Amino acid sequence: MDKNTWIGFLLIAVIIVGFSLLNRPSKEELAERQRINDSIALVQIQEREAQVLSEQLSQEVQAEQNNEIATAANHEELEQRVADIYGPFAPAAKGEEGLVTIENEKIRVGIARRGGRLAQAELKEYKAYGDSVNNLCLFHGDESSQSFTLVTQNNRILSTQNLYFQPVDLHTDTAGTTLVMRLLTNIEGSYMDFVYTLPKDDYMLRLSIQPHAMQTALAQNMTSMEMSWAVTIPQQERGRKFEEKYAQLQYMFVGGDIETLSEQKHALKNEPSRIRWIAYKDQFFSTVMIADEAFTSTTLESTPLAEFSHYIKEYKTTTGVPLDVTGKKATSFRYYLGPNHYNTLKAYDNDVTKEDKLHLQELVPLGWKIVSWINKILVIPMFDLFTSWGLHIGIVILLMTLVIKLIILPFVFASYKSSAKMRALKPQLDEINAKYPPEKMQERQQATMALYQRAGVSPMSGCLPMLFQFPILMAMFWFLPTAIELRGQSLFWADDLSTYDTLISWSHPIPLFGTHLSLFCLLMTIVNFIYTYITMQSQSTDPNMKFMKWMMYLMPLMFLFIFNDYAAGLSYYYLVSLLITILQTMIFRWSIDEKKLLAQMEANAKKKGNGQKKSGLMARLEKMQQEQQRMARENAKAQAKRMR
Repeated sequence: MDKNTWIGFLLIAVIIVGFSLLNRPSKEELAERQRINDSIALVQIQEREAQVLSEQLSQEVQAEQNNEIATAANHEELEQRVADIYGPFAPAAKGEEGLVTIENEKIRVGIARRGGRLAQAELKEYKAYGDSVNNLCLFHGDESSQSFTLVTQNNRILSTQNLYFQPVDLHTDTAGTTLVMRLLTNIEGSYMDFVYTLPKDDYMLRLSIQPHAMQTALAQNMTSMEMSWAVTIPQQERGRKFEEKYAQLQYMFVGGDIETLSEQKHALKNEPSRIRWIAYKDQFFSTVMIADEAFTSTTLESTPLAEFSHYIKEYKTTTGVPLDVTGKKATSFRYYLGPNHYNTLKAYDNDVTKEDKLHLQELVPLGWKIVSWINKILVIPMFDLFTSWGLHIGIVILLMTLVIKLIILPFVFASYKSSAKMRALKPQLDEINAKYPPEKMQERQQATMALYQRAGVSPMSGCLPMLFQFPILMAMFWFLPTAIELRGQSLFWADDLSTYDTLISWSHPIPLFGTHLSLFCLLMTIVNFIYTYITMQSQSTDPNMKFMKWMMYLMPLMFLFIFNDYAAGLSYYYLVSLLITILQTMIFRWSIDEKKLLAQMEANAKKKGNGQKKSGLMARLEKMQQEQQRMARENAKAQAKRMR
């Protein structure tokens, strides 16, 4: 490496080190983080102790209920132990197990009597994979847990997951359904309500925690609660590889910035900043908890699970939420329990201020900045338009392909015409190469650029159209595998376009290939070979280009390995796109006469010889060559002087 390269690396290193030092937290910040972590650890230890005691007491209570000859002394002893451990919450130490169900047109949720928590969520509009009867269940039973930590007057730490709530009100009106789960105390007029409200036609469930005179039961200085929330995500789709890829724990800070934990490995992160929402995301569905105010001092954890478990990820969150023990102000949250559908998620930001926007649509992965922008303003509106016509999804993708091809047609034609010009000039280029051997490369380049200038050909003109096409191709690459509209939609032999189709399968996986062969992917590969062959027929026969040609033929084979696990809808799109491209190429060949094109370029060359202004690019290239020649002559003169 030369001196400039080393200087460049050194400057990069200095910038990285300087940036790290500037962004290093202060001693006060580190101390505050340590204090928060120590507090969380202490609370977790106390919660575990309370959990063990609670389970022991529950077993004893159950045993007493089953023992018909239990003595009064034993009963009094047990009641005293319950009172000692639970304090004012002793009435909630025992109760009835089970769920209280509420539902609307879109979802059905189950609220557990023990803990008063959201314990089950079903989506009525979606079915489990391979099941045409049962609704898709985001979680149920032990797959989820949620608890809030309470500190009593005597500093006893309790968790709501060990306390039983009573359903005191369940009613439905025109706005939706409301369920009130009440946590009782032994103090008259002191209780806590968990109020669940489910609108009539919505995926959003509201939880309002409303204390009533709880200052007599809880510690006077208690202004917040620790919340623990965990969900184990079951495998919902056939393609586990991509379900794992898109299953992520994401969260948004107050202010709008969104972060994502690693989807490939175990990740644990402490966030001291205020967080607006936390999303437990699958490939096509999400469970999002949204704070009306903010989550504070949050610990987030994501753990990938083994394939044999039939679960994808385990998500855990420990955070702080505000609490007004007097009951003057409720602590409110919202749960989004629904599909990762762009327009559905975006609609929650309608008619709200900039500060209140949730940006939930960012849960749908649409690619990098420019690719995401293309998806939002072109691909998604076009997809929604065609699907609104009631067309089959295969027809929708075909129409989208045709529209995209029409949009980029002028650029594709320009690229092909530029290639045709280069082919027409090939005999003259061969003469230049024969005239100037490789050791006279500078003269060869000068003569080549002079030929391009006379003919009005730019070597870059064929590349620029491809640069325009690439973002659109990448937009479709990101959109189709995550479009929930493809889920469960069949086309020809494929029963689900959101995952791979299977021509044949086998038990033992082949490295880099898997346990199946996708027919759509195979057809796409074959057509890609055909397109490559057609393209190569018009390329240079230079022996030095043989390796490049072999590489071009290897690309379709690589696509077979890459796309074999991808959504069949994506392979179908590329298949249709390649077929249209082949048709375009044949039409271009028929419509462009290279002999006439050469004659036109020669005519242009004569015009340029009569004083026509050179193009900007060609003028700059010529100037650069002249400057190189001048410097070469000066270097030669200087070397000759030194030789004397």
